[in-house]
Amino acid sequence: MSKVRILCFGDSNVWGYIPSTDHERFSEKERFPKILQKLLGSQFEVIEDGLNSRTVTSEDTRPGKEGRKGSLHILPCLKSHAPLNLVILMLGTTELKERFKNSPEHIGNLLERYFVKAVLNSEISPKLLIVSPPIIDERTEYAKERYVGGTEKSKKLGDVYSEIARKNSCHFIDAGDMEVGSDGVHMTKESHLRLAKMLCEKIKSLDL
Repeated sequence: MSKVRILCFGDSNVWGYIPSTDHERFSEKERFPKILQKLLGSQFEVIEDGLNSRTVTSEDTRPGKEGRKGSLHILPCLKSHAPLNLVILMLGTTELKERFKNSPEHIGNLLERYFVKAVLNSEISPKLLIVSPPIIDERTEYAKERYVGGTEKSKKLGDVYSEIARKNSCHFIDAGDMEVGSDGVHMTKESHLRLAKMLCEKIKSLDL
């Protein structure tokens, strides 16, 4: 019997960035894609594809941040990991940075155009599960410098993403209430565990 193959595609929260560190990563026992693999068991294969500072379509011009546009990665990623039964898409936090000047509605439009349509219309034809990102806590110094207005904008992303999922007949989980750490952006170890459990329950309810 073939394994059910699941791709987790996203930014630093998928990668497992430890809050308030210099690009340190939660261990395989702590980040949610690896926990999800353990919870689902040997009949599933969970593939991680998280990248720090990954955007939906915006260009990050900082030195060393080349190649962060997720819209350029998603189709090659689908093909390189084929066959796939399910794609878990958790993206959008980086687009909320103040310098990109994006509204939640605009981010949703970009996500739908460049990711949802791409996944659902690909020759692989996997099912899609959209996960809205955690709410940003602007009270922290890290978020205050980078995400002006990010708290309110990230609160709205859940409704925007939910509507996109409904329109496109795909699945949705709202991770907006996941606790973020001391930088106000990246999930805590406890949130990784909680999200993995939510995803596991959702996935087991799907016909994959």
